[in-house]
Amino acid sequence: MKLLRLARILSIGLRFGLEEFFLGHERVRPLRWLVRATLFWRPLSEPRGVRLRRALEALGPIFVKFGQMLSTRRDLIPLDIADELALLQDQVPPFPSTEAIATLEAAYKKPLAEVFAEFDATPVASASVAQVHFARLHDGTAVAVKVLRPGIAPVIAHDVSLLYAAAGLVEKLFADGRRLRPREVIAEFEKHLEDELDLMREAANCSQLRRNFRDSPLLMVPEVYWDYCGRDAMVMDRMDGIPVSQIERLRASGVDIPRLAATGVEIFFTQVFRDGFFHADMHPGNILVRPGNRPLPNPPPEGEGTNAGPKPIDQYIALDFGIMGTLTEVDKQYLARNFLAFFRRDYKAVALAHLESGWVPADTRIDELEAAVRAVCEPVFDRPLKDISFGRVLLQLFQASRRFNVEIQPQLVLLQKTLLNIEGLGRQLDPELDLWKTAKPFLERWMNEQMGWRALLKNLQTEAPKWAALLPQLPRLAHQALNENRLTQLESGLTLMLRQQHARNRWLGVIAGLLAVLSLATLYFNLR
Repeated sequence: MKLLRLARILSIGLRFGLEEFFLGHERVRPLRWLVRATLFWRPLSEPRGVRLRRALEALGPIFVKFGQMLSTRRDLIPLDIADELALLQDQVPPFPSTEAIATLEAAYKKPLAEVFAEFDATPVASASVAQVHFARLHDGTAVAVKVLRPGIAPVIAHDVSLLYAAAGLVEKLFADGRRLRPREVIAEFEKHLEDELDLMREAANCSQLRRNFRDSPLLMVPEVYWDYCGRDAMVMDRMDGIPVSQIERLRASGVDIPRLAATGVEIFFTQVFRDGFFHADMHPGNILVRPGNRPLPNPPPEGEGTNAGPKPIDQYIALDFGIMGTLTEVDKQYLARNFLAFFRRDYKAVALAHLESGWVPADTRIDELEAAVRAVCEPVFDRPLKDISFGRVLLQLFQASRRFNVEIQPQLVLLQKTLLNIEGLGRQLDPELDLWKTAKPFLERWMNEQMGWRALLKNLQTEAPKWAALLPQLPRLAHQALNENRLTQLESGLTLMLRQQHARNRWLGVIAGLLAVLSLATLYFNLR
């Protein structure tokens, strides 16, 4: 199976002339003339980026998804290829409804008619690992049912193993290979694919995001119906809205487009900096907008939370929670230091943050790194705010990072990807959107909470219960530590004595052996 899949990948790669990505390397350059002479019949008039995109589309949904992710890593690939890969759309043909029904009945261990009062066999959406059907529960609740694509797990496993092999070649053939950490990039991709294969995990992601925004009027997240969820199936509220990419429909519905764009930025930064848990697949297909005057399909009971209730303002609706990003407190503090230094135009602090985090070699000259960061960031402050592109600044920083061998951080890949998606989506809604102006007040407020006296009070409140529990135990713990120290010293002393005794015994054995040899020699000569 794996050999057949590898043969197909190689044939598609040769058909689209992808060997040039490897034959350009000096170690295998002599083979270029042989390949070109053998495959002279191929029409390769299209640019390399177009051919790569078409090859990924021919290879199937997993490679399409990988190409989508790779398009956001402009620190890894040339811009012409990144721009072309950004055109990839995850439009996968649906699998037969009979297979979807069989998967659901196997998951519920009962006929589908006993689970749903109505079930629409025609899918409303289809992606690489699952597809969605509309249904209605027996109590009348309108729901969306997500069904895992049958047999997708072994296909993903085979394709990912081949991607690892390709990453190994990149590390060996290219000078930048180890710095770019392609294996870790594939590992990050594999982790998120594994998450998408478990719809219970996606349901938990959905539930967490809904809880984070329960009291927010900005974002609506569907409710999960846990009694109908499993690894292969997920049931949630059916959401009614207008796709965010349909600008004219939004305008016709009375949506305030500039305000909607600014709201998207606020939602993103709230997820990242307040919660450290963010929707990392925010392409237009996963985002709907509910105009403020549109009713919900399932009106909730009174007083059950503002997230599910009618809102007088326009509201985003989030869908597809298979890929969620997380940030640790260390990651958030690192980002806070960089943002704070950037707003203060303190580029030396940016360079020091990279050095202290270990992301650049210890022998890096701070003044040179500071100068490189200044060259990228300083023009931002000398231009009108509305002309600043956060994404462009980020990409220029990526390009500058190559010179200083900056270690790529896989845990921030999704953040970079999502940030670029947010800016692109926001500018699609409102070309005059100023991401800096919209985000700066929020970031300054968050950094003050994290790094000022408010942060100190918050940390004291968080740690106080632990200190209250620990304080009465301090005498006992101190006594225990002293005893353990004495025991360690005793063990060290005994070990030293045994080693010394062993050494003495070894020398005594050597001396005894020499005496025995001398005695035997003397006896031999006396007998003669």
